[in-house]
Amino acid sequence: MSNELSSKQRTGLIIGVIALVGLCLCVILAVWVGREILNNFGRPSTDQSLDKWDSSASELTIAVSPGMAPTFAALAEQFNAHAQKTPDGSLMLVHTLAIVPEKMVEESLSAPPFHAIAPDSSLWLNQLDRRWVAAQSAGESKESVIPIGNRRFGDPVRYATSPVVIAAWESVARELGWPDRPIGWKDIQQRATADANFKWNHPSTGHASGLLATLAEFYAGAGLTRGLTPEAATAQSTLDYVRAVEATVRFYGEGEDVIVQRLAEEGRDFLDAFVTQEQVVVAWNQSQPGERLVAIYPAEGTLWADHPLALLELGLPGEAPITDNQRRTYQAFVAYLTSPDVQRQLLMVGYRPADLDIRLDETGSPFAETTAADWRQPQTTLQIPAESVVEVVRNVWWYTKRPTNVYLVVDTSGSMEGDKIELTRAALQSFAEQIRGDRDQAGLITFATSVHVRHPLQPLTDAGRAELRTAINQIQAKGNTALIDGVWQAYTALQLQGDLEAINAIVVMTDGQENHSEQSLASLRRRIEREDGLPVVIFTIAFGSDADEALMRSIAEIGGGQFRRADETDIEELYKIISTYF
Repeated sequence: MSNELSSKQRTGLIIGVIALVGLCLCVILAVWVGREILNNFGRPSTDQSLDKWDSSASELTIAVSPGMAPTFAALAEQFNAHAQKTPDGSLMLVHTLAIVPEKMVEESLSAPPFHAIAPDSSLWLNQLDRRWVAAQSAGESKESVIPIGNRRFGDPVRYATSPVVIAAWESVARELGWPDRPIGWKDIQQRATADANFKWNHPSTGHASGLLATLAEFYAGAGLTRGLTPEAATAQSTLDYVRAVEATVRFYGEGEDVIVQRLAEEGRDFLDAFVTQEQVVVAWNQSQPGERLVAIYPAEGTLWADHPLALLELGLPGEAPITDNQRRTYQAFVAYLTSPDVQRQLLMVGYRPADLDIRLDETGSPFAETTAADWRQPQTTLQIPAESVVEVVRNVWWYTKRPTNVYLVVDTSGSMEGDKIELTRAALQSFAEQIRGDRDQAGLITFATSVHVRHPLQPLTDAGRAELRTAINQIQAKGNTALIDGVWQAYTALQLQGDLEAINAIVVMTDGQENHSEQSLASLRRRIEREDGLPVVIFTIAFGSDADEALMRSIAEIGGGQFRRADETDIEELYKIISTYF
C-alpha cells in the first residue's frame, strides 16, 4: 500500500513540475508578446521595411540641398574617417543624399529614405512644420496616423550662412555703378528694360535663393525691412513694383549648382547677372580663370541662407524609428560640423561660419583677399516673415512673375507606342500642373509622319488647363518622326503670337531619329539666327537610348536652351524640373 502511494506521489510530483514549467513558459511568452506589441504600437505588422530594422543601427543618412551637397559630402567623409563608435561598439557613419528642398520637404512627411535634413534655408523647415501641423489638425476629427502634439524634427542646428546677392560679371557691375554706390532691384530692372541684350535670372521659388530673392523684392515693393504682412505683400503698389522687376527676368529655373555649371560651359554669353548665395561668388573666383564675378548686396536689403541641420523624428506606420545609436551619430556629427576646424573649412570655401568667434577677415580668409565679396555687407538684413506670409508671397508670385508662352512638342511616332506614350502623358500632365499662373499659356503639338497642333496656345486658367489635359490624354503613337517640322511649327506659332512681354519657349521630346521632316537642321538654324524675331528658348529631351542626342543638342544650342536625357524612371521628374524655368 505504501509503495502504491509512493508511486502516485511521484506521478503527482512530475505532473506538478510539468505544470509549473508550462506556466513559466506562458508568462515568458506573454511578456515577450506584450513587449513586441508596445514596441510596434502604431506600426503595420505587414510592413517589410520594419522586418529589416536594426535597433542598434548607427548609420545616418542626411538629405542635403544640391548646392551644399559636395561640401557636405566631403565633411561627412572626413567625419567617417575618424571611425567613432557608439558605446556598444557600432561604427558611426554619415551618408549624404542630394535632394532639392521642395522634394526634401515632401519626402520628409512620410517614410523618407533619410534620417536628417540639411536644406539651405530654415524656410523649408518652417514649411515642413506647417504641413506637419496641418496633417495633425486634419486628424483631430478622425483617426490620425500622426500623434497629436508630436514634432517631425528636433531642434535644428545652424552650421553655416550665406547672404543672397546678385552676382554679376565685374564689368557689368561697374556699368551699374559698383563699387561706388549701392545697387538695388530697381537698377537691375532699369538696366534690363533699357538694354534688350541684358540677361539676368533668379531661380524659381522652389529654390532658396529664388524664394529669398522674391521675398526681398516684396519687402522692397512694400518699403519695409521687417514685419512683412499679407496685406503689405498684396498691396497694389507692392505687386506693381515686383511685377516691374520680374518682367525683366530672362528665365527662372533651378538652383545655383545648375547655373554655375552652365556658366562654366557658356561663360559671358550665358547671363550678365543672376541671384545666388554669396558663397557661389567666392567659390567661382577661387576656381575659375578670367573675369571675376562680383557680389552685389541689394540696397533695399537681403535675406540669408542659414543652412540648418535637423534630425527627423521618425516612427510613423511604415517607417523605422530613429535608434539611440543614430541619435548618437547625429550628435557627434553636429559637434564635428560646429567645431572650429570644420567651421574654418566652411569659411575657406566661401560660407560664413556659424561660429561668430571666427573672424571673416582673418589671415587666409577668402573674404580678406578679395573685393568681389564684402564681409561687412549686407548693411540691411531683412526679417524672415512668418510662414503664413511666405506662403502668401509664393502664391502671389505666380501673378507677378514674367508670364510664359510654351509649346510642348511631343514625339508620337510608332516607337513611342506602349509604356513610353503612357509615361509621356503622365509627364506632360505633371508639367501642366506645375505652372499655376493664369497669365501663362501652353500649347501642345505632336509630330509623327506629320505635325498636328493638338492644343493651340491658351491661358492656363481652370478651363484652359482642363482642355490641355484632355488633349494630352488623347495623344496616340503611330507613324514616322518629323521632329524638325514639329519644332518649326511651334516656332512659327510663337512668332505669330508676338508676345514680347513673356518668356517664349519650346520643350521638344523624342525617343528616336529624325526621318520625315521637310525642313532640315540647317534651315532651322538659318531661320532662328537670321530672323530678327521674337526670342524663343528651346529645351530638348532625348527619351531613351535610341534618340538622336547630337541632333537634340544642336536644336537646344540653336534655341539657347538646354538638352536633357531621360529614361522611363525620370521622364516625369524631368518635365517637372523644366517647368521651373517658366
